[in-house]
Amino acid sequence: MPALSAPAAHPAGARLLSRWLLLGEWRAHPVRALVAILAIAIGVSLGFAIHLINAAAFNEFSTAVKSLSGQADVQVAGREALFDETIYPWLAQRDGVAVASPVLELQATVAGKKDGGPLHILALDVFRAGFISPDLIGAPAEGQPFDTLADDAIFLSPAALRWLAVAEGGHVALQSGTGTVPLRVAGSLQRARAGQRIAVMDIGAAQWRFNKLGKLSRIDLKLRQGVNRDAFQADLARALEARYPGRFQVGQPNDENQNSRNNNLSRAYRVNLTVLALVALFTGAFLVFSTQALSVIRRRGQFALLRVLGMERGALLRQVLLEGASLGIVGAALGIAGGYAMAAVALRFFGGDLGAGYFAGVQPQVQFTPVAACVYFALGLGVALLGCAAPALEAARAAPAIALKSGSEEVVTTRLAKTWPALACLLLAGALTFLPPVFELPLFGYLSIALLLIGAIALMPQLAAVVFRFLQRAWLRTASSQHAPVRSLTLARLANASGQAGIALGGVLSSFSLMVAMAIMVSSFRVSVDDWLLQILPADVYARTAASGGTAGLTPREQASITALPEVARVDFQRVRSLSLAPDRPNVALLARPIHLPDPGKSMVLVGDTLPVPDGARPVWLSEAAADLYSVKPGQRIALPLAGGLHQFFVAGIWRDYARSSGAIQMPLDDYRALTGDLDVSDAALWLAKGATSDALQRRLKSLPFGASLEVSNPSAIRALSLQIFDRSFAVTYLLEAIAIVIGLFGVAATFSAQTLARAREFGMLRHVGVTKGQVLSILALEGGALTALGIATGFILGLLISFVLVFIVNPQSFHWTMQLHLPWPLIATVAAALLTAAAATALIAGRQALSAGPIRAVREDW
Repeated sequence: MPALSAPAAHPAGARLLSRWLLLGEWRAHPVRALVAILAIAIGVSLGFAIHLINAAAFNEFSTAVKSLSGQADVQVAGREALFDETIYPWLAQRDGVAVASPVLELQATVAGKKDGGPLHILALDVFRAGFISPDLIGAPAEGQPFDTLADDAIFLSPAALRWLAVAEGGHVALQSGTGTVPLRVAGSLQRARAGQRIAVMDIGAAQWRFNKLGKLSRIDLKLRQGVNRDAFQADLARALEARYPGRFQVGQPNDENQNSRNNNLSRAYRVNLTVLALVALFTGAFLVFSTQALSVIRRRGQFALLRVLGMERGALLRQVLLEGASLGIVGAALGIAGGYAMAAVALRFFGGDLGAGYFAGVQPQVQFTPVAACVYFALGLGVALLGCAAPALEAARAAPAIALKSGSEEVVTTRLAKTWPALACLLLAGALTFLPPVFELPLFGYLSIALLLIGAIALMPQLAAVVFRFLQRAWLRTASSQHAPVRSLTLARLANASGQAGIALGGVLSSFSLMVAMAIMVSSFRVSVDDWLLQILPADVYARTAASGGTAGLTPREQASITALPEVARVDFQRVRSLSLAPDRPNVALLARPIHLPDPGKSMVLVGDTLPVPDGARPVWLSEAAADLYSVKPGQRIALPLAGGLHQFFVAGIWRDYARSSGAIQMPLDDYRALTGDLDVSDAALWLAKGATSDALQRRLKSLPFGASLEVSNPSAIRALSLQIFDRSFAVTYLLEAIAIVIGLFGVAATFSAQTLARAREFGMLRHVGVTKGQVLSILALEGGALTALGIATGFILGLLISFVLVFIVNPQSFHWTMQLHLPWPLIATVAAALLTAAAATALIAGRQALSAGPIRAVREDW
C-alpha cells in the first residue's frame, strides 16, 4: 500500500485533494451550505450589531453625564434629590478646596409638550462654574453680556433648540407647580454634546422661579494643586457622615460608583438582548451539525475509499473539520460586516435607545471595535467547529471495510446518538436552575437553557425510535395495514432509520422550541403587565400635573379644590420622590400615598402576605426589585433618607411593580407628611360620585383655575398607553423572534431537502420493486409530516420547559420581578402549521428532483 499512500501524503497533493473535496461538496449541495452560512452570519451580525449599538449608546451616555461635571475633582450630592444650601459655606472654606461650585439640577416639564420627556436644567453660579465647567456657560447674544445672570434667561443646547423648535431670542414656557415660567432663550450651549438636550440658567433665578429657594442638587469641588483627591474624598466623607449622618454622598465624576450606577441602569436589558440575538447563532450551530452529519453519511463510502488509498485518520478528521470551519469563517466574516452595517443604520435612523428608554436623548456614533469583532468572529467559527466535531470524529473512526458496504449509513447516526450524555445534560440543566445569579446576571439560567437544548436534541434519535416503533407495531395490528403499503413503508422507514430521522427532528426541535420559549416569555410578561395595570388602576379618573419632571405639583389649596368638586366621591393623592439608597445603584422611587393599613392588599398588588406592624414602627412596602437589589426581606428594618436625616422603617411586605426596574418603596402619605412637612402631591386618583360621569369630571377638572396644567385620563387610556410603551420596548425582541422563526423554517427545509436527495438510490430500489413515483412522493410527504409533527410536539414540551427557566429564573434574576405564565396559542399554532407545511413541501420538491434521474441511474452506483 505504500505506493498508493505516497501521493496522498505529499503536501501539495494533500492540499489539492482537500480543496477538491471541499469545493466539490459545496458545488454538490450549495443551498445546504448557504443556509448554514446564512444562519451563522445572521447570528453573528445580530449579536455584533446589538453589542456595537449598546456600547456606542452606553459610552455616549456616560460621556454626556461626565460632561455635566466639567473638571470637578470631587462632588458632594444628597441622598435626597435636593438638600439645604447651608452646607455650601462649610465646604467652600474647607482646607484643600480651591473652588466650590453649587449646582441645582431640575427636570422641568415643558408646557404644552407631550412627547420627549422633561427638559434637563442645570442652574449654575456662573462666576464659580467658569473654573470647573466652562463648557456649560451659555453664550449670550452680542451686546447682552449680563444675560447669563438675568432672571428670565435660559440657554439651550443645539439639540434642545431643535426639540423645542425655538430659535435664539424666542421664548419657552416651563411648568412650576401648576403654573408656568416664561423664559427667554438668551443663547445656546455650543459645546454641548450632539443629541444632549440640556438647558442652563443662573442658579438664583432658577431657585426663585421654580420655588426651590435654598435648595441644591450637588456641589462640585475643584481642589488645590497637590491635594490628593482620594485622600480628600475619604476624609470629607467621614466628616460629612459625622456632621450630617446619612444625608450626603461623596464621589468623583465618572468614578466606579458612577459607572456602576450607569451600567446597572440598563445592563440586564442589554445582556438579555444579546442572548436573544445569539439564538440565531445557536440555530446555526445545529444547521452546521446537520449539514456535516448528512454529508458524512452520504460520503461514507468515499471516505472509506480514501482511507483504503492511504489517507490517515487525522487527515480525514482535519478535512471534515475544515469543511465545517469554512462555513464558520465565511458566515462569521459576513456577520461581522453585516453587524457593523446594521449598527450604523440603526444608530443613524433610530438612535441607540432600541425602544427601551434607557438611552433617550443621546446621538451615538458607531465605532468599530476590533476586540469585539474578534470575539464574535471566534464565536461564529467556534459554533461551526462544535457543530461539525461529532461528524468529524465519526468519519475518522469509521472502519473502511464496514463503511464501504452499502446500507451502513445508520451506523453513523447510532454512534452520534448516545443516551447518557443527553440525560446528563438534562439533569445538569435542572440542577443549574437552583443556583443564584452571578454578578446579578442569570448566567446559570442561560447555561441551563443551552444544556436543555443540547440534551433534547441528542435524545431525539432514541425518542424517534421509541415513538415510531410503537406506531409501527400498532399499525401492523390493524386490518388497514394490509391494504395501505405507503403507510406501512413510511412507518417501517421511520422506525428502522431513527438516527437519520433524529437529525431532521433536531432542526424542527431547536427552531420550534426556541420560538415557543420566546413567545411564551414575551406573552407572559405582557399579560402580567396588563393584569397588573387592571389591579393598580381602581379609580375612575386620574389627574397629574405632568407626565414627567420634578418641578410640577399640587399645593394643599389646589388639592382642596379637587376634593370639593361635586362629581368626586373620593380622592387619593400621591407624592413621588427619588431617593438614593446606595451610591453604586440608580435611585429608587418613594411613593407616599394612602394605604389601607388593615388590609394593604386593597392598595397594592402584594407578593405574599403582609406582616403586622409593631407598635411605634412606621411601615413601608418594597417592590420586588427593591427587595432583591438591597437584600431586604419582610420583617426587617430599612433606613431611608428623608427630611435631612436617616429614619428607620419596618418592611411590612413586598409588592409587584413593573414600572420601575431600579426599585420602588410605598409608605403611608400621613407618615411621609409628618416626617417631611411636604404637603404637595404629584398625582390624584378620583372616584366618581353617584350619578356623575367620567367625561363630566374630566371637563370639570380642566375648568379649574389650574386645570390647563393637569393631565387627565381614565384607566383604559393609561392601560392602552402603557401597553403601547411595552410593545415599543419589546420591538427588538419581536424582531429577533421573527428572525429565529425564519431561520428555523429555512433550516428545516434544508435538512429535509438534503436527506431526501441523499436517498436517491433508496428511491430507485423502491421503483424497481414496483412502487410508483406518486407513492414515493406520498411516502416523503408522510415522513416529513410525521417527523415534523413529532418535532413540534417535542419542541413544544421543550419550549415550555425553557420558558419556565426564562419566566421563573432568568427574568427574576435579571429584572427582579416575577410574572405569571401565559401561552400564546394562536402564534404557536400558526408557526407549527408553517413548519408542517414547509417540511412536507420541501420533501415533495426534493423528492421530485431525486426521482428525476430515473430508477436505473439511481441504483447504478449501488455497491
